[in-house]
Amino acid sequence: MSLARPLLSPDALLAGLAAACLLAAPATALADGIADAGASGGQGLAIRSAKALCCELEGVQVVDEALLLVREGVIEAVGPAAELAIPSGYAVMDVGERWLVPGLVDLHSHVGGGGINDMVLQVNPGLRVAPTLRPDNAAFRRALGAGVTTVLFIPGSGTNIGGQGILVKTAPGTYDEVCVRNPGSLKIAQGDNPTRWGYGMGRLLMNHHIRTTLRRGLAYAKRWEAYERDGGEEPERLLDLDIFRSLAAKEAQISTHTQYYQVVLASLRILRMEFGFDAFIDHGSFDSWELGAIAEEIGVPAILGPREVLWPRPPRYDTDGRVEASSWGFQRMGHTRIGFNTDAPVVPQEELQLQAAMGVRYGFDDSRVDAVRAVTIVPAWTAGIDERLGSLEAGKDADILVVTGDPTDPRNAIERVLVEGRVVYDAETEARRW
Repeated sequence: MSLARPLLSPDALLAGLAAACLLAAPATALADGIADAGASGGQGLAIRSAKALCCELEGVQVVDEALLLVREGVIEAVGPAAELAIPSGYAVMDVGERWLVPGLVDLHSHVGGGGINDMVLQVNPGLRVAPTLRPDNAAFRRALGAGVTTVLFIPGSGTNIGGQGILVKTAPGTYDEVCVRNPGSLKIAQGDNPTRWGYGMGRLLMNHHIRTTLRRGLAYAKRWEAYERDGGEEPERLLDLDIFRSLAAKEAQISTHTQYYQVVLASLRILRMEFGFDAFIDHGSFDSWELGAIAEEIGVPAILGPREVLWPRPPRYDTDGRVEASSWGFQRMGHTRIGFNTDAPVVPQEELQLQAAMGVRYGFDDSRVDAVRAVTIVPAWTAGIDERLGSLEAGKDADILVVTGDPTDPRNAIERVLVEGRVVYDAETEARRW
């Protein structure tokens, strides 16, 4: 399927917005009780739509004239309406010509709460942002109105190792209700930011700090692994190294603030090749795309942003004078696991879909399908939560967007958002948030 590439000139954008307003004539209004029909304890919910972008990692991408069934906060089935029966007693939500899309996932956010002072030491693997989380804060409410339903809330990048992030949903709820996984990641920074710490550090010293900490952490994880396997004397508990038990068990990843060619190369070599941890490129700006083939070969995804474009600097970039996207470069090198992030509030959390649109405008994925996957299933897979989130598949959380069209085209709008089967945002019944 080919989706039209957006034209972001002012005239075209204004025309598109006008068309979107016409398309946004009210869909079927929510009947009493239907808002909670698909949630835990509800009666079950059937959603009819013109199109469902399933965004599976491998498999179905698009279903026309779709029917999606939700029960107890989980997707039961999705497929052509002609082939699925609506079970007795299910509430029906008919959204007409609108599309169904998985909730968007952003793996780089700082707007989940108060944050922490990660500038204490050069390496702070024991610090955690989770205690500062504020569910349903103002930034999350705007993000929800733009379809961002899950974020990785992480420390800053002022030191080599800033601490641990948490994967969290943006919907209202208690800490336990919105937490997807804690720890969500270990934040490592390679590049310019940590050089400003204290007396200033060169890249050799930064690499030394990172290697030393990873070496201690991996040894600590192996001691616990041996104890849990063979018994014997219980190792001493070291809270600053506990995260490495999750990393060694592949239950968490390293999100690495890295952008220039040389620091991305160091990230790939140290984090993945030397220590074998699951890690992903976080930012991937400037000339780092030239490492796309190596990153693909060793299984390191590229989650790009918020600096999206490459200015022509021949002969190295070979863009024939065009401005191109970082994602264009990675894709050109054969990389297949490419996503986008906002680094919110650097780019507002609610503009995640615009990050993908910018990538498309400047050369990423002519078919547009990968642009939607880049803010859904690819980041979910990268964070190891794709069994639960990132696509419209049976058994996954019913985090669903009702959209006037392709969500990575800024001329379209989010009309309704469901999280775990419950309608948590409806542009027809409240002021539009975005």
